Amino acid sequence: MSLESVRNHLMYAAPDVRIIITETSSATVDLAAAAHGVEPAQIAKTLSIRGKEEVFLLVTRGDARLDNKKAKATFGSKIKMLGLDEVEEITSHPVGGVCPFGLPSPLKVYCDTSLKAFAEVIPVAGATNAAVRISPDRMADITAATWVDVCQEPTA
Repeated sequence: MSLESVRNHLMYAAPDVRIIITETSSATVDLAAAAHGVEPAQIAKTLSIRGKEEVFLLVTRGDARLDNKKAKATFGSKIKMLGLDEVEEITSHPVGGVCPFGLPSPLKVYCDTSLKAFAEVIPVAGATNAAVRISPDRMADITAATWVDVCQEPTA
């Protein structure tokens, strides 16, 4: 159902964006990078997060790590990842397939500025073997995301 909800969402929001189905899993950043022939940094990972007042999604580059100080300043409180049991219930996507597309009910989406290092990023698309190739700005537009700077600078 999750892949179908992503298909339906993209059919209306971005009919030119094609969902890519791979034979191998892309459930982790490293698996996704291998499946799509890119560096892990180019994978757009979606984190399911609980803040003080709301649950939201944060999309970052694959090798990014949250900066707790920046996140607390940006979101107004300490944040924490949703429990595995909550993720699919809230997003309709399985762990390893969570993305900002095709959500059953609106969730606030944030995109970290770390994504802007790439002309194209690869987020999963509602299943552990489905993804799309999309520019970070287009992804933010389609999901009505707000740009934030909450990750540490990647180290070489």
